[in-house]
Amino acid sequence: MEYLSNSQKQTEEIAFEYAKTLKKGDVILLSGDLGAGKTHFVKGVARFFGLDGVTSPTYAYLNVYGDFIYHYDCYRLSCGEDAERLGLTDYFNGDNVCFIEWAENIEDVLPENCKVVKIEKTGDNGRKIIL
Repeated sequence: MEYLSNSQKQTEEIAFEYAKTLKKGDVILLSGDLGAGKTHFVKGVARFFGLDGVTSPTYAYLNVYGDFIYHYDCYRLSCGEDAERLGLTDYFNGDNVCFIEWAENIEDVLPENCKVVKIEKTGDNGRKIIL
C-alpha cells in the first residue's frame, strides 16, 4: 500500500493505523534518507500501543519502549556480526516488535519474512510511505 503524508502528524497517523496489523515477533525494516520520518513513524506505532517518549536511537543503537517496541539504528554498524556482538539480534522474533533503521548494514543476520516500510521525501514536508 502507498500513502502520501504532508506532515509529521499525518505520518504518525498512518503509522498508528499500520500498528493495528502488527503482531509479536514482527521485524520491520525502515527505509528512508536521513530526516525522512522514520522515527516519527515509530512514534505513531508507539502511540497505538499507549507508549510515548520515542526518540531517535542514533547514538544508542537501540531504544526500547514499554518492553514491547525495539527501535534500532544500525547506521554506525558495518555488518551483522557487529549487531550480534552487541546483543541486538537477541530480540528478533520475541514477544516484541522490532523496527530497524539502516537494516541494510546488518542484512546478513536479519530474520526471514521481515516487513518493509519505505519512506521517501517528496518535498519539504511531503512523504510517500510504502507499506
